[in-house]
Parts: sequence; C-alpha cells; structure tokens
Amino acid sequence: MKFSNGAWLWADGVTPHCMRRICLHRIEKDSLWLAAVDRSGTDNIDRVEGMLLEIRVTAPFADCLRVQVRHHHPADKGVRKFDLDYSLSNPDIKIESTAEDFRVTSGKLSFHINKDSWQTRFELNGLPFAPAAKDSLAYMKVANTGDFLTQRLGLSVGECIYGLGERFGPLVKNGQTVIIRNEDGGTISDQAYKNIPFYLSSAGYGLLVNTPGKVEFEIATERVSQIQFSVAEEELDYYVFAGAEPKDILEKYTRLAGRPALPPAWSFGLWLSTSFTTHYNEKTVNEFVDGMISRDIPLSVFHFDCFWMKERQWCDFEWDRDAFPDPEGMLRRLKARGLKICVWINSYISQCSSIFEEGRREGYFLKTQNGDAYQRDQWQPGMAFVDFTNPAAVKWYQSKLRKLLEMGVDCFKTDFAERIPDDAVYFDGSDPKLMHNYYTYLYNKAVFELLEDFHGKNNAMVFARSATVGGQKFPVHWGGDCEATWESMAEDLRGGLSFCSSGAAFWSHDMGGFTGKANPSLYKRWAAFGLLSTHSRLHGSESYRVPWLFDEESVEVVRFFAKLKNRLFPYLWSCAQEAHKHGWPVMRTMFVEFPSDPACRYLDRQYMLGPSLLVAPVFRQDDIAEYYLPAGKWTHLLTGKVISGGSWIREKIGFLDMPIFIRENAVVPMNGNEKRPEVLQSK
Repeated sequence: MKFSNGAWLWADGVTPHCMRRICLHRIEKDSLWLAAVDRSGTDNIDRVEGMLLEIRVTAPFADCLRVQVRHHHPADKGVRKFDLDYSLSNPDIKIESTAEDFRVTSGKLSFHINKDSWQTRFELNGLPFAPAAKDSLAYMKVANTGDFLTQRLGLSVGECIYGLGERFGPLVKNGQTVIIRNEDGGTISDQAYKNIPFYLSSAGYGLLVNTPGKVEFEIATERVSQIQFSVAEEELDYYVFAGAEPKDILEKYTRLAGRPALPPAWSFGLWLSTSFTTHYNEKTVNEFVDGMISRDIPLSVFHFDCFWMKERQWCDFEWDRDAFPDPEGMLRRLKARGLKICVWINSYISQCSSIFEEGRREGYFLKTQNGDAYQRDQWQPGMAFVDFTNPAAVKWYQSKLRKLLEMGVDCFKTDFAERIPDDAVYFDGSDPKLMHNYYTYLYNKAVFELLEDFHGKNNAMVFARSATVGGQKFPVHWGGDCEATWESMAEDLRGGLSFCSSGAAFWSHDMGGFTGKANPSLYKRWAAFGLLSTHSRLHGSESYRVPWLFDEESVEVVRFFAKLKNRLFPYLWSCAQEAHKHGWPVMRTMFVEFPSDPACRYLDRQYMLGPSLLVAPVFRQDDIAEYYLPAGKWTHLLTGKVISGGSWIREKIGFLDMPIFIRENAVVPMNGNEKRPEVLQSK
C-alpha cells in the first residue's frame, strides 16, 4: 500500500507515526527489547506522549535474525503466525551496546540500530545491506481504510527481488506492487493462487513477513530505491536470512518454514487427465489409456477430474455410478496396467451433497456470526467450507477420503481453497482475515497427513493449486488456469520459477493450456517443456489433451520426451532428495544457480533443472529458440554437441529437439528404463 504523495508529502487521509528515537531498551539473555516513539524528545511533553512501538530482536539460528514490532497486544487466540519451527534458537547470539548503536549479531549477520534516531541497517560479513533511514518504521492511520504497520528497507544499485509466491508477471519484482492474498485469478492477472510473503534478494539475503494475513509489498514503487511491506495488524514480524549464495538463503528459510517432502517415484512420470468439463465415462477412460499404450507412450498416472462425481454434488466423494457403474473394478483394472490413480477434490461441500447435512449438523463447516453454516452460491449451490481448525471436522473429512484410498485411489488433486470468506467464524476463534491465505495450508496438511498415514512416508503427495508459507511441505503444486497461448505458456514458467524461488521445490502446469485448444505447434512445444518440469500432466478444460487429437507428430513428441524423462529419473531423483534435505528447488531460476553472472538475473524463459541441466523451452511459432549459456563448456543432452558459453544463441529447431544442456564437469545419471520412473534397489 502506498502512503506517500511523492517525495515530500503524505497521501490524503494518511496520518503517519514514524519512529524517531529509542526511548527505552532492555538487553536480555537472548534478545534485545526496545521501545521507539514518534517524538524527537526535545520537549518534556515528548517524554510522556506520542505513538510507541515495541521492538524485539532475536536470532533463531546462525545468519538469521527476527524483528518483531508491536503496537497494541492482539488477542491471543487461534492462528496468528505461520507454522514455523519456533524451537530453533541460537545460543551464540551476541548483543552489544556502543556509544552509537545497538548491535545484534547471529553468525555473520548483524543488525544495527542507531540510538539517536531510528535508523537501522543489516550487515553480512561487515558489508551493509537493507538500510533503513528516517520514516522507515511507522504506524500509519489511513482514513476510511484502517491502521497499518509498515517497514521500508533500502535497495542497492542493481539489486533484484525475486519470489513472493507463484506470480505470473515479470520474474524480477522491482517496480511492482505485490499483494499477498490468495485469489482464483488465472495466470493472466497480477493475482496469484500461491502467495508467500518471502522474497529473495540478489544482495545476499531473504526476508519472510511472518503473518498469514494480507501483506502489501511496494518494490521500488512508492520509493524507487526502497522495498516497503505493510500489514493491517497490530504486529509486524519478519525474519532476515543471509547467505553467500541464493541456495544458502533458501536452505535457511526452509529450515524454519519446512523442507519439501519427497514425492513418490511414480509421480515423476507422465500424468493424463480426463480434463475438466468434458463428458467422459469408463469407456472414454479406457480409450485414452489404450491409445497411449498402443502408441508406446509411457503413462504413470491417470487423473479423474471433477465429473467422477455427479454434477452439483461436489464434493460428496461418491462416484457417479451412471458414468462409472463399477468404480472398484475399474480402478483394479487400471492399476493392473501399472497406473496410479488420482481424483479431484476440494474443500467446498455443495448443499446438494449427500454429506452436507451431516457436516452442518455436527458443526464441521465455517459459520456465520449467528452460528449458521456459512454458505455461498458460488461454484457449487449453497456451498459450505470445511473448518480445518476443528479437529473433529478434519477427521470427518479424512474419513470420506480414506474410503477412496481403500478403493484404490493413490492421491488427490486438492483444488481451490482461494475463495475463502473474510467474515466467517472459525472453531478455534481465528481471525478470518488472517485465515484467508492460511486456510489452504490446513486443507492440504489434512489431506497430505491422511496420505502419509495410509501409504507411508515418501509415498504421499497431493496435486495442489493454492499455497502459502509451509505449503512446500506438501508437494506437488501446479500452476492453475492458463490459456492455450504462447503468452500463457511463458506466464506459467514465470509463475513456476517465482514459486520455486519462494521455498517450493516441485511444480507442474497444464501442458497444452487449460482453457481453449492449442494449435499443434504450441501443444508440441508445451509438451516438451512440461516433460522437462519436475511433474508433468496433460490436462485441459473443454477438450481432451491426448496427443493424437492434435496431429501424429504430437504423438511422436510426447512419446520421445516422456521416455527421455523416465531415462532422466535417476538424476531427477537425486535432485528431489537434495530438495528434501536442503530445501533447494528442483526447478530453479538461472540466478539461483549463477548468481554472479549479471546476465542471468532477468532470465525467465529458461531454467535449471537441478544443478546440472539447463532447459530452454521454445516459445515461438516460427520454431526459433533463444537462450543464454553462462560461461563454460556445455554439452547438448540430445546431440552431444559441445558449445562454449558466455553468449546468447538463436537457432531454428525441430519439434524433437530442445535446448537441454549439461553443465561443464557435471554428472547426470540416467538409465535405460523408458517405461516408468523407478528407484533401483541396491543389491
């Protein structure tokens, strides 16, 4: 949110209370406590009046500092913070008081607060970053809008900001206003399904704002040399992580917020969906599977989208027996062909659902202020929202899904969870405005924990659309509703790279686009891109995505890249294990792997798949590939040709080709198994 009117004035209706000096302090064993006021202290009245903010600085672990700012004490009930590892503590924290400032040091990271005026800076190895001058910390009263706590930090020359969740606009966030609020806005807008108030800076640090509520970032906008974040709350809580490399920062961040689980091996193969609004039955499903097998296209997972249930009854978790008269037998037959099964679900319960009355009667739904079930005529008739802050509701919801697992379902596509009301009443008393983004965390956690309980660890995964901080613990996520256009394919990649710069490791997208129907050229390029993402799904809306409906060459392309991905599985599996152990994204920006190469900072049409493979999808109808190779020798994976990097390359390539390069001195393990992704057991 913008509070200023240019460099000198405040915007109409804004009453700023900017911190001017420290009036009280207390050095404790493991923290520094300060009180700052918006008065200069020149008059005696300044010693008793004015806006006061409490600040506490702590160090969870080396090279990480936490700054907590409080105005008034908020109600202590329900969810107020993210599900972080608050048990982490740093016994080596060092707190100093000099003539000029207070200093809190954790490892190589320190925070300096000037005593005479509220000016601060962070330092890493003695080098300053994120300085904050006057007016940097403030409590803003905005007429007809509300009250906000806000912090401004300086941006250095050439500094680039990344992350903040899955955002489909420019990869580098400088010059953008980013609102952290989950919305169902597709890939064509500035809204996002996966909003994460964590950013990664090229200046050698990352920052997490620790609130599940809405956060507004002004990144080189209101002040072109500053980044500002604000919350409409009485507390502002943020962590700063420092590191020599972007991967060091992501490792520290996921140490606190949680590391990605290791998805099952089978999930890395090709997924085929029935698509969304198409009419299908068991005969159609078998035609799809037979068509893939007869064309020698390796298939790992078959996904049933919404219409496995009867229309307007979502979700009752009951098969539509008209379309699928023998679901148990159908699943047995599909699984006998080596397929895993995924079915679509969400957390909204239609009034027409057979389980609605049970949920309403037992109090398992969000409520209105008068205690009724909160219902909305949107998406489903009179739909209610499962209240995942109610432990009994969680067990009830899981019990409905467990029956499907017992029937043979392997995983769930956990769709939606963005259209969450801001005025509902939660079982645990949580503030609904803080729960809007956090709801998806509890939703996916409930489903993921059921899958772990049923299938065991390292055999559980969801296919989720929405997320917030911590959602990376429950992979996998896909990019949401994209259009069947070249531009939307590029949007999807930008979104995935942004998401994977925010703590996530695994990501997918609807190959060929969700809405509309791609032309054969776009379909083939998107299939190649999708099969060199961590997870690969053919899915659409009103039309099927099987390759023979596009052209015969599409069959050849899908077959070729699906087999290539299966052969690459040993490499992908090693990358997945690194992600699980260190929090490093499997799909990562060029900047994350080559932070010292200035040319890599803005690249958003290519990426690194793990540390050793560079992938550059083709985004042009005229078959021109444009990509940049950093310095060093690069070996083309498909041709074996060795190219010297340090320059841009522009070339025309066929559909069975793609710029996939192996980094110099890298080892990319592969196998000869083209049929399925499989972990080889050592003898």
